[in-house]
Amino acid sequence: MNKGALALLVHGGTENWSPQRWKSRFDAVCEGRPVLLLPDASFDPAEVHYAAVWKPHPGELAAFPNLRVIFNLGAGVDALMADRSLPNVPLVRVAVTDLTARMTEYVVLHVLMHHRQEPYLRESQRAKRWAPKSQWAAGAVTVGIMGLGTLGADAADVLKRLGFRVAGWSRNPKTVDGIECFHGEQQFEAFLQRTDILVCLLPLTPETRHILNRPMFEKLNRKSPLGAPVLINAGRGGLQNEADILQCLDDGTLGGASLDVYATEPLPVDSPFWAHPRVVLTPHNAADTDPDEISKYVAHQIERFEAGGALENVVDRNRGY
Repeated sequence: MNKGALALLVHGGTENWSPQRWKSRFDAVCEGRPVLLLPDASFDPAEVHYAAVWKPHPGELAAFPNLRVIFNLGAGVDALMADRSLPNVPLVRVAVTDLTARMTEYVVLHVLMHHRQEPYLRESQRAKRWAPKSQWAAGAVTVGIMGLGTLGADAADVLKRLGFRVAGWSRNPKTVDGIECFHGEQQFEAFLQRTDILVCLLPLTPETRHILNRPMFEKLNRKSPLGAPVLINAGRGGLQNEADILQCLDDGTLGGASLDVYATEPLPVDSPFWAHPRVVLTPHNAADTDPDEISKYVAHQIERFEAGGALENVVDRNRGY
């Protein structure tokens, strides 16, 4: 029996999202299954049963009348959810140990960077200035993580083992061993008030859009040993009010920021973030998706699904993640 085709719709534009790179990986793990790299005029859309996508154009997925499952190749599904023509089939998000480990690396790197005053030390190096400041211990700092899913819980655990005080906040109640957990609107302010370094790993939904704003920043701990609280956003660009971030950096409401995501990507060349002295900027590579791991993950899910098994990590369309 012929296996249903897998269509690849990859619109990245950078080296890590090379469509040919992804096709070669899927060809290697989808034995006996046609893997179609779109656009490709030589196939029948009715043959496509599965789609593996990154930033597909609105309407592209509606072209497949027999589509059974959509696999999103990155962690965030907000762009897909905004497509009103998206077929009503299961939408599966990425959840592999490789991606989780990469995000934890990023979060820990940037927490340590601000904790150990690296921006100041690198500025001193450029100025050839030998002027170390007093360094506080990790136990004097509370890292607050917004989003206690797979990514947030793993980062929290590693930070805790490094000696930081760690708190977490989520929409719904969560329990993470050794982490002070808060949830819901009623506990949000208490979470913010004890936070020195705020890490945002929330999904982007209508409820979370622009949640990173001045009123929130003003509630962060004003007695931080860092001098002023720090923001680290490795979630989605739409979570942040960028004008508020810039103003709060300039007036001291925030002491620094590490940003991996932006409202517009690639970040425009005229963005003030590029040259801001209190911003550490990265090009949305906090947790790059690895084609080897993700292609195996998708192929395994398809084989199990066709054998009558359940799909893992299916997005709840009502919640948006």
